[in-house]
Amino acid sequence: MTEFWLIIFMAGGLTYMIRLSFIALHGRWQAPVWFVRALRFVPPAVLSAIILPELLVADGQVFLSPFNPRLLAGVAAILIAWRSRNVFVTIAGGMLLLYLFQFLLG
Repeated sequence: MTEFWLIIFMAGGLTYMIRLSFIALHGRWQAPVWFVRALRFVPPAVLSAIILPELLVADGQVFLSPFNPRLLAGVAAILIAWRSRNVFVTIAGGMLLLYLFQFLLG
């Protein structure tokens, strides 16, 4: 149990130090252009890592099927976002379609 808490505190400390480094270095260090350009890809990568497993995995198994309500709602939400370019409309439409597909497909 002690090892568990040690790992938790070390992970928290490491996370804190990483975040603090960007705050402490702000204005004192000029990041290279390639680094700044690469940072633009962090949010889409993180969101993909969070969202894709939720769309593609059900009960611990990959569920690639036209009867997967989450996958259908996710694809529909992508299309809504592409057409509307509105976050609220995308979330509302995706949630509405998810509930509809879950009702229709069980």
